[in-house]
Amino acid sequence: MRAKYYTRFLLRSADEGFADEYSGVVELNTAVNQVLDPAEIEELLAKNFEMEAENVELLNWSRLH
Repeated sequence: MRAKYYTRFLLRSADEGFADEYSGVVELNTAVNQVLDPAEIEELLAKNFEMEAENVELLNWSRLH
């Protein structure tokens, strides 16, 4: 089953001190009641953007009903 989440996160660039902020709805193919910790969410976002997880900073993550 798919679950939708509102998210806000930063993607840090290789240049020191620069980051882009993104927000929007993310849809995951996971169990509706599955709880992900912030590190897992950052890894998923990083994989989607073909980046290392250390370059992603999660600011907000909440389930949409």
